[in-house]
Amino acid sequence: MIKTFRSKQLAALWAGGKTKIARQYHRRILIRLDRLDQCEAAVEMNLPGYDFHQLKGFTPTRYTVQVNGPMCITFEFSDGDAYAVDFENYH
Repeated sequence: MIKTFRSKQLAALWAGGKTKIARQYHRRILIRLDRLDQCEAAVEMNLPGYDFHQLKGFTPTRYTVQVNGPMCITFEFSDGDAYAVDFENYH
């Protein structure tokens, strides 16, 4: 289950409110957030087309899934829940 967001705009999109995130990303973001909300382990996000991987140099460990091009959803995972979920261009 998603517990916290880093991005206020991403949290607003997830809650069904207004957001400044470009509309072209909404569908793909919501599909990935829905999946993340159902996961009990980070590895469950390792699906075709998601380019799931662990980011290096972060404590606690952060993971990423691709949305479109360099735009990604990043998150931490602990005790079956996702935390600090963000939408960013981290490259």
